[in-house]
Amino acid sequence: MAIKVGITGGMGSGKSTVCKIFKLLGAPVFEADVVAKQLLNTHPKIKKGLIRLFGEGIYMQDGAIDRKKLAGIIFNNKIQLANMNRLVHPVVLDEFNKWLEKQQDAYIIHEAAILFESGFYKMMDFTLLISAPLQQRIERVMKRDGVGEQQVLERINRQWTDEEKRKLASLEIINDNKHLIIPVIIEIDKKLKQYGKIW
Repeated sequence: MAIKVGITGGMGSGKSTVCKIFKLLGAPVFEADVVAKQLLNTHPKIKKGLIRLFGEGIYMQDGAIDRKKLAGIIFNNKIQLANMNRLVHPVVLDEFNKWLEKQQDAYIIHEAAILFESGFYKMMDFTLLISAPLQQRIERVMKRDGVGEQQVLERINRQWTDEEKRKLASLEIINDNKHLIIPVIIEIDKKLKQYGKIW
């Protein structure tokens, strides 16, 4: 069975960049957030549940989820967010387990924005927290999403802080354009392939 490495980090921390480097080193990466977004549009149980929770109007005429409407509901309502997560997380977990069974490599990466919040971290052998200074994160997201600073801050403030995540992480990679992250990732890759551990 492959060693399971969970990777997480706040918005704009650069966790996707880190995962791309692991991919280049040959590690299979399960992108939980991408899978979850696809399931909102395709999985019958999730679609039925979301309509029950939020009404028919949560889906557009072409059958795709109305992302703006959904975001407007869950970003301002923790109860509704929890309701949606209870619906989506078990299905994502199912998809991950099916994917995991097919992997033959020494280790795999499970990338998720809410790895700790969802409890998925408990299934991992190791967890990596990708962190960066707040201002850098804000600038990255503004550039990536074409949104204003206030919007980015509102989104970031809805996530767990790095301090909270640090308590549960096995290791932290600082992605601040000062620390060299590629040698760190190469070393982790080498240790996992040789010894099955990262320290």
